[in-house]
Amino acid sequence: MNIDKETLNKIAHLARLEFDEKDSEKMLQEMSNIISFVEKLNEVDTEGVEPLTTMSHEINALRTDEVKPHLDHDLALKNAPKKDANYFRVPKVLE
Repeated sequence: MNIDKETLNKIAHLARLEFDEKDSEKMLQEMSNIISFVEKLNEVDTEGVEPLTTMSHEINALRTDEVKPHLDHDLALKNAPKKDANYFRVPKVLE
């Protein structure tokens, strides 16, 4: 499969790529090479091969969610170094 300039420009826009017009021929060639490499995967016999969803055979050990009492508003502010009536006060980080 070869890529034309229109397709290249669409891909570049979607991928937020910027390149000069002089580099477009090189990009066309490189993208065509990538696609031809990926197309070779169609030649591989995958009959009976289960789809791979992860590179690890480990299983996540998840705990079940438990409803517990939430932290009271006043208790959360109790030990704050700086606070006002309802909020934590932190140093300004944006100008």
